[in-house]
Amino acid sequence: MAFTEIGYQVTDRVATVTLRRPERLNAFTLTMRAELIEAFDRADADDDVRAVVVTGAGRAFCAGADLSGGGDTFGHRGDPGDPGEPGEPGERRELVNGAPRDGGGTVALRIARSLKPVIGAINGPAVGVGITMTLPMDVRLASDTARFGFVFARRGIVAEAASSWFLPRIVGIAQAMEWAATGRIFPASEALEGRLVSRVYPADELLPAAYALAREIAENTSAVSVAAVRRLMWSGLSAASPWEAHAADSRLMTELGGAPDAVEGVTAFLEKRPARFPMTVSQDLPPGVPSWPDDPYGV
Repeated sequence: MAFTEIGYQVTDRVATVTLRRPERLNAFTLTMRAELIEAFDRADADDDVRAVVVTGAGRAFCAGADLSGGGDTFGHRGDPGDPGEPGEPGERRELVNGAPRDGGGTVALRIARSLKPVIGAINGPAVGVGITMTLPMDVRLASDTARFGFVFARRGIVAEAASSWFLPRIVGIAQAMEWAATGRIFPASEALEGRLVSRVYPADELLPAAYALAREIAENTSAVSVAAVRRLMWSGLSAASPWEAHAADSRLMTELGGAPDAVEGVTAFLEKRPARFPMTVSQDLPPGVPSWPDDPYGV
């Protein structure tokens, strides 16, 4: 797939995914949806990619769904019984429980299944799907010029992209409901206070900070360990108890404890040198890593 609405490049073992419709404030389209899914497929398949940074071109991160279709923007779903193409490139109307799938949700679930850590560098307005798509990212950093809004109730629809699962787990149910029920736009300072983002930077410092974090991962850690930790953390959010998490931890400690990366990590520490981890995610991910399943609905 040739990308037309996003940018994708890999430098120093970090993949950068850039939402690239600056003339429309990077508004989300069905084409962008397909390209984002493809970008994360590429990143997962490339052992040279150790982390992914997602940002926006121009002054916005993503202004939400492209509303140029007018009042029928969210109503045009084609024939619910026909999962074929409704007319826009890159979109298949797969069905979930008989209803056409929410496009933002397919992106969010693909990011959730990523084997590489994902850093959101939110450089400007992030509204609607522009913020919900970031919820399965591992770390969200924001520019002090960023603005946020879960505006769905003001458009007569519901919060999508599986945000009813992600958002309360990130910020708590009270904060999630305040933002979703009011649909108001709020500044980066409030996003930081509410723990939606981890840190806020002046605009010109945002990407350098995101890349510094990505490089710290790339240069100092085992790719297999990071992939396993990411899956443990996210799956642990819905574990029934800490005993269930303990069982998963124990299995992976057994599977990885004698593996080449663990041997190298300990040896490098004792020899006071940087580790050179030999294992790769594509070849050496152990079976005990929790599996967020391949999307049962088609993506």
